[in-house]
Amino acid sequence: MTLVGRSRNLRRAGALSVRFLIVGAVSTAIEIAAFNLLLLTGVGPVAAKVIASLIALVNAYIGNREWAFRTRSREGAGRQMVRFLAVNAICTAAGAAGVWGGERALDAMYGETGPIGLNIVNLVSIAAVTVLRFLLYHFFVFPPARTIPVTEQRSGRLGP
Repeated sequence: MTLVGRSRNLRRAGALSVRFLIVGAVSTAIEIAAFNLLLLTGVGPVAAKVIASLIALVNAYIGNREWAFRTRSREGAGRQMVRFLAVNAICTAAGAAGVWGGERALDAMYGETGPIGLNIVNLVSIAAVTVLRFLLYHFFVFPPARTIPVTEQRSGRLGP
């Protein structure tokens, strides 16, 4: 591949990453707001994490499919939705496990976890899951469109 081709691929990958991060930032803001609202209404931290993640999931799907990964394959929208939901079920479980573990650790160290501690644990959980989510979206949910290699045709000859 030429230097120009490599540069073009690097710019495309950078633009994809930036778009993914912007969609993620908006989804994170939605998730944090929902998490805190749920905590204020008396919902437990792990349940609040799961519910808030599900609320933010709607924005994440639309933003990633229609904007961040818009140049990727559009075939099999149903299969793509199933993969998206499966990846997000895994990521939501990982995030909830992170909040659960972080809450237990803060309780053990300080005796009680306050709202600031819960929000720090939640943000650490979101950061860790973001890396996993990007990799799974990039390679599994919204894979690059497959290209069929063009074979060279030889004029006037039959067969190989």
